[in-house]
Amino acid sequence: MRARLALAYTGIKVEIREVELKNKPQALRDISPKATVPVLHLPDGKVIDESLDIMHWALAQHDPAQWLADTKTAKTLITWNDGDFKYQLDRYKYADRHPQHPAEHYRSQGELFLAELESRLQVTPWLLGEHCTLADAAIFPFIRQFAAVDGQWFATADYPAVQQWLQNWLDSALFTAVMDKYPIWVEGVETISRVV
Repeated sequence: MRARLALAYTGIKVEIREVELKNKPQALRDISPKATVPVLHLPDGKVIDESLDIMHWALAQHDPAQWLADTKTAKTLITWNDGDFKYQLDRYKYADRHPQHPAEHYRSQGELFLAELESRLQVTPWLLGEHCTLADAAIFPFIRQFAAVDGQWFATADYPAVQQWLQNWLDSALFTAVMDKYPIWVEGVETISRVV
């Protein structure tokens, strides 16, 4: 999602090929040995197969609202998000696969990050100030996942600023634009969808 957010925000035209990860097409394996998504295959043959790298690439092409402002702080927050928070999130989402602790344990570990975001969002509407930046767009999809694990708990948790920030994202035209569903791409069949 965050790669699509950055591409839509920058207005870069791409072809979306929705793949079924349980049945990965050979074309995906051919361009990226990792065969994970997202993968951006550029016209010059270069392949970018990490969502954050795709975001950086897109923003280097066009950054109309200066999402790349304050990159040092953004990097610190994104590193925490992509590291420990995502680790706890994966265990919270799939606690049955990680029976060493109950789901609430993983949730409480993830809340350390939520508390940091809450403290920032109590002061400004976005994580790094008065406007959206790379940090907001890179972190939002993971907070959305965290909230979805137990929506009732999240709705009543003591994170009102995070809840409002998340809702603002969910209500945004940018989010709506990237949430279109596409048919599964099958090699040789015309199911490619274009986005701007």
